[in-house]
Amino acid sequence: MSFARLPRIAPAEIAAHMSDPRLALHMPLLVPRAWGPQDAAAFVATKEACWARDGLGHWAFLADGRYVGWGGFQKERGEWDFGLVLRPGDFGLGARITRKALAFARADDRIPFVTFLLPPSRRKLAALTRIGARQIASVDYEGVPFLKFRLETA
Repeated sequence: MSFARLPRIAPAEIAAHMSDPRLALHMPLLVPRAWGPQDAAAFVATKEACWARDGLGHWAFLADGRYVGWGGFQKERGEWDFGLVLRPGDFGLGARITRKALAFARADDRIPFVTFLLPPSRRKLAALTRIGARQIASVDYEGVPFLKFRLETA
């Protein structure tokens, strides 16, 4: 399992991933539609701007060199939020990727804790509690409700 910057991934590959209608089931801010390479390029530019602004951002996740999804750390309202968006066929890699990302967070002094924002449609939350995250709030982003969890990393 390795992490790479998103510009290393072909825009068409990201576009195909983000066009999968199964993603919209648990990504309420994602408007379900077909993405083109220009949409993917704009998405990557937005994520790269986080790296420029904060020194950290989202990665592409690779399994044996194959793109399986994206995610990482992004500042949300001054807190480091962890996001993970995998291709549906690679959902089983989520725990492994999360462990590696959280090891990164624990080694980075900038990240005393990590938040996770999940839509209320997510019913299987045991993995978060197993790693020590606890629900701390319900919050709205762009008028959409999310469950907010926190995990201490220090």
